[in-house]
Amino acid sequence: MDEMSKPIRFVATFVAGQETTFDDATVERALREAGATATCIDWLAPGVAADAFLAGEGNAAFRFRQHEALAGKPIDVVVQPLEGRRKALLVADMDSTMIEQECIDELADFAGMRDRISIITERAMAGELAFEAALQERVALLAGVTLEQIETLVARITLTPGARTLVATMRAHGAHTALVSGGFTQFTQPVAARIGFHEMRANRLEIADGALTGVVLAPIQGREGKRAALAEMREARGLSHGATLAIGDGANDLDMLREAGLGVAYHAKPKVAEAAHARIDHADLTALLYAQGYRREEFV
Repeated sequence: MDEMSKPIRFVATFVAGQETTFDDATVERALREAGATATCIDWLAPGVAADAFLAGEGNAAFRFRQHEALAGKPIDVVVQPLEGRRKALLVADMDSTMIEQECIDELADFAGMRDRISIITERAMAGELAFEAALQERVALLAGVTLEQIETLVARITLTPGARTLVATMRAHGAHTALVSGGFTQFTQPVAARIGFHEMRANRLEIADGALTGVVLAPIQGREGKRAALAEMREARGLSHGATLAIGDGANDLDMLREAGLGVAYHAKPKVAEAAHARIDHADLTALLYAQGYRREEFV
């Protein structure tokens, strides 16, 4: 049986980064360099996003070759089984994923500790430090920051491009959406409301006399907590493993990404991008809709 007559099992979704377009030739060349041939190419958004349907392999080795074939081009590709690609549960990290800030680093400005805290944050997100210990160390340095200062910061938070569209579109098609963060409820509550998530989970800070005491209240939501949250939501809705989508950028997201049917590293640290099922390095969050087969005209 030749390659073109085999049943279609996998799909490679190509999505352009900002101010970039591509054509059929780009897709065909990238597949050829990775050792594959598309049975057909279907454009989800002309020049911006296309599905290439594959009869051959879609394993990790092929995904790596496909990524290498696109090296130097601002185009992302997500390779996955065709069956079950549209997800019924979205679980998303917040900082540097659904929003453009790391809130704890922004809080550090008020305490005059930004340089010190940012270094700890970077090492924790890269997987060089245990998340829980690093969080406690950083929060201890924030003692004295007031709720009024936190409200000022909340007003300055900017959403990642495509965040609202991703959540609104999935909700409109029946998916449950959750913001699951290793950050703090003072930020996740307003951010979840702005974006439109069904629910949120995050850490709680101890407050006394209108200011932070420097203590994170137990239990701490870290790497295992995020994974457990996804599993709990999946089981509560009777969903299969493959019906779930998770997105994040840091090492504390890795277990959650692995627990999902499709775990996507979004503009992520190198170790996270290498370990996730898929990576988005160039496009905005609407890439996750294209990866599920949504056409541009279906976006909310």
